[in-house]
Amino acid sequence: MYKISEFADLTGLSKETLRYYAEVGLLEPAYIDPNNKYRYYDDGSYFLAILLDKLRTAGFTIQEMKAVMNDESFANLEDLLKDKRKKILKEIEELEWKVNEIDEFLASGKEDEE
Repeated sequence: MYKISEFADLTGLSKETLRYYAEVGLLEPAYIDPNNKYRYYDDGSYFLAILLDKLRTAGFTIQEMKAVMNDESFANLEDLLKDKRKKILKEIEELEWKVNEIDEFLASGKEDEE
């Protein structure tokens, strides 16, 4: 068992993030000492913490992360990741379009100056 500070160091997640994930039901400590309320995590929690970190890095919302965590078999994880990838690619396309619009607008302003 790892104290929250040890687990935070091990996973790279902050203690605040771990507390928040417990609060919203994403990653519960394996054990909470009833006397001092210290939170302890086990090796099984490590995999889930790393998965949550990867999902967050990929831009998953808390609700999307909950959907993954509620599917204990992780059978739908690949589909969720593919869907997220499609959404990110669409966002990139939309941002590139906006950049092109700005570039065209800037270029049209320069033409007027000449």
